[in-house]
Amino acid sequence: MTELTELTAVRLVEGYRKGEFSPVDVARAALRRAEEVQPAVNAFVRLDAEAALAQARDSDERWRRGEPAGLVDGVPVSVKDILLMRGGPTLRGSKTVPVEGRWDEDAPSVARLREHGAVFIGRTTTPEFGWKGVTDSPLSGVTRNPYALSRTSGGSSGGSAAAVALGAGPLSLGTDGGGSVRIPGAFCGIFALKPTYGRVPLYPASAFGTLAHVGPMTRDAADAALMMDVISGSDVRDWSELGPVSGSYADGLEGGVRGLRVAYSPSLGGQVAVQPGVAAAVRRGVEGLASLGAYVEEADPDLTDPVEAFHVLWFSGAARVTQRLGPHQRELLDPGLREICGLGAGFSALDYLAAVDVRMDLGRRMGHFHETYDVLVTPTIPITAFEAGAEVPHGSGHRRWTGWTPFTYPFNMTQQPAATVPVGVDREGLPVGLQIVAARHRDDLVLRTAHALYAAGVAGITPPAPL
Repeated sequence: MTELTELTAVRLVEGYRKGEFSPVDVARAALRRAEEVQPAVNAFVRLDAEAALAQARDSDERWRRGEPAGLVDGVPVSVKDILLMRGGPTLRGSKTVPVEGRWDEDAPSVARLREHGAVFIGRTTTPEFGWKGVTDSPLSGVTRNPYALSRTSGGSSGGSAAAVALGAGPLSLGTDGGGSVRIPGAFCGIFALKPTYGRVPLYPASAFGTLAHVGPMTRDAADAALMMDVISGSDVRDWSELGPVSGSYADGLEGGVRGLRVAYSPSLGGQVAVQPGVAAAVRRGVEGLASLGAYVEEADPDLTDPVEAFHVLWFSGAARVTQRLGPHQRELLDPGLREICGLGAGFSALDYLAAVDVRMDLGRRMGHFHETYDVLVTPTIPITAFEAGAEVPHGSGHRRWTGWTPFTYPFNMTQQPAATVPVGVDREGLPVGLQIVAARHRDDLVLRTAHALYAAGVAGITPPAPL
């Protein structure tokens, strides 16, 4: 018999409808798995079994009456500890955030999930204020990779990725300002989507501005589509949200990829050194698209590395996050975060606007690129997971996390939808992700392309062994 913790959200909802198992059964199984893996992996900053089981019992009653509250009624969900969730503090991985407070408001995506009957099992780990591409913080320590405990889970939504990979709930909410759902998604072998900016409302507004997206982290593309049908709803608190979606992402999954124009860029025109095991797995994934009827061509976008402009935007945002902290509080910060805050505080308004100019031109070039190609496919990350507790791989020569994430942060600058799909493992058994990018507002196309890979058995890897 398949364990309840191995089932997707789509399968759980089907099981509730048929009476095969109950939301209480599933919540207990997810909580038990979370408690089992927590000592080794450190995916959660807080579990709330009492509240989760109360929500599951309410869901159980609704299903018995044949009146589910919504699309994910009774499905266990975790939430990155960056997004507000009423009933407990949102500490954002920082010792500088006071625990005291009213904590009586949900972020828009959390509110939509609650309206649809989700069962919230806990809050997942994040680096301090989500500032880097790995997950460790002064508040909660190091989060580890489910496939190799000596390796990082990636970040900044590393706790969410580890939780989903290990069966501690099939759905998690993450945030992505430079790759923060896609990086850990790739390292932990799960699906993760950064939607078009504004498609999922965000409140409070991020200090990192319009780089920051909210997205689903799930077992597969079908679960992400289901989750997007919930969290894409409008919210008046976000002045930049895109408004209602026409149609359903879940209903649009089955169109396949026959005739799709795919640009395959294995190294962004030779700009990126990609590990052989990563390159081979991604190429197999691309060959899978071709076998399904897509027109695949090796083609590189006009994408001169925009890292300096990204640093101006990112470091300025970090400085803004910590602007009101006093000297004693600053001493509590992650030393790397403290360093980039100092750099960010030194930029002028003209520096910032020049970076915005780079960003707008990059968006223009990608817009033209997608006049020729429906989707762009790249590796998600050029490497597999490295040692836990480090911002950059030992001996890499990189100074900051952006040195090893050249495929992810450019698409935060352009606000495009982008997803990571697991397409294999390297020689050490570490997951490899393939990234799918589409034009702005074509989240449906990213999800449909990814779903075709799952349906054909090209995407998806064996879950990690029990810890």
